[in-house]
Amino acid sequence: MVTGGVTKFAKAHPAMDFRLMVKRAYDYALKGIPNLTKDRIDGTRISYFSDHFSRQLKAASMVQDYLGMNPKGSVRIEWGGATGGECFQAAYEAVASGRMDVCLAAGYETMSRVATWKGNEFIALASDTNFDFPLGGFYTGYYALMVVRHIYEYLRLGKFANVKDEREAQRLAVAEGQRIMSWVSVKNHRNALHNPYAQYPKRLTVDAVLASEMISYPLTREQICTMSDGAAVAVLCDESRAREFSDKPVRIAGVGCGTDTMRLADRPFGKVPLHPHEKASDYANLPYPGVHSFRAGRAAGIEAYRMAGISDPRTDLDFIELHDAYASSEIQTYEDLGLCKYGEGYDFTLSGAPFLRGIDYGLEVPEAGRIPVNPSGGLIACGHPVGATGLMQGVFAFWQIQGAIRRHFGDGTLQIRDARRGAIHSHAGTGSSVTVSILERGW
Repeated sequence: MVTGGVTKFAKAHPAMDFRLMVKRAYDYALKGIPNLTKDRIDGTRISYFSDHFSRQLKAASMVQDYLGMNPKGSVRIEWGGATGGECFQAAYEAVASGRMDVCLAAGYETMSRVATWKGNEFIALASDTNFDFPLGGFYTGYYALMVVRHIYEYLRLGKFANVKDEREAQRLAVAEGQRIMSWVSVKNHRNALHNPYAQYPKRLTVDAVLASEMISYPLTREQICTMSDGAAVAVLCDESRAREFSDKPVRIAGVGCGTDTMRLADRPFGKVPLHPHEKASDYANLPYPGVHSFRAGRAAGIEAYRMAGISDPRTDLDFIELHDAYASSEIQTYEDLGLCKYGEGYDFTLSGAPFLRGIDYGLEVPEAGRIPVNPSGGLIACGHPVGATGLMQGVFAFWQIQGAIRRHFGDGTLQIRDARRGAIHSHAGTGSSVTVSILERGW
């Protein structure tokens, strides 16, 4: 990867249609790289989640035209919430296969064009419309269900195992889970105060997160990402072109992809697929994955780690930009990606390990900086224009590894010192498809 660009993610960009948003991100990416001109780009991979938001079928062709890329080859990518992450990997594959020397990955979403309730309906169509959706399956309901099970599995049967009254035990467990999830919201919104591209930078307290509107018990408004308008682009190329275009190219060292059933009730039970630093005995009695964990995320992580030569992500990664559509799913994904064992996600959060050093969160975070997660602010604070989100993660990770956060953000607070390798993680549906990509210094 040699460059990238992002528009500000916002509730609405009424002055721009999707083509202009992508063009703004594209122009930013190419600025300052005189050798990287339009004629050097061999083709594109263009992502957006829903034709409904654009009110335009085959909108990727209109982006291709607006960027002046005709008659070069292009493919439209759509994969639910992981659309941007899959676009990033599709561009990687176009180059790695030898089909292209230089590929432009571009993604966008214009979600403000419809009312919130209608947008939630469109998003919910990425669930099983034969079974789950007719039963009222909006995504906050799905994720509430999944985290309640996660809390039961790891807090009710763990910390609160000695409470004999079942209703009281579960009430205490959910309250504790809500409190710890609020730490994720505090972290991500607070990080975003230093990110000019973020939609919702805020200084929050745990009490404020818990007091915000209940959307789907136990998830409150401040624990959930929002619909957004925005665009992002990334330029990927082979090694010889990378060194021509940039003195600090970033290598895509590993890519991984995982899948699972669309219908939640079809999720099977079996053995936990293991990361290299784990043992089967760690999970001898764990019913896996059911609905409490994301098997697709674990599979994507295993594949990407293997390709990148990562034996332990806790020591081999400097940061992760993780798909936190919900504060709950960030904690679940800590476990899927092997940052801690299954069942330890809540304690991992309280340890402060995924927080940045040098930022006052108003919380005790003794292990801050051990492996920062969502230094950008993540989806909860940046927003989630679906087709752009995974590419946004790629661009922010690229800037982190280049040591260029201050240059692009105008503020170096979020720069991780000497960052050499990071991961980006895109997640779709209720965990039906996930991508993980590993980026590292290429100089």
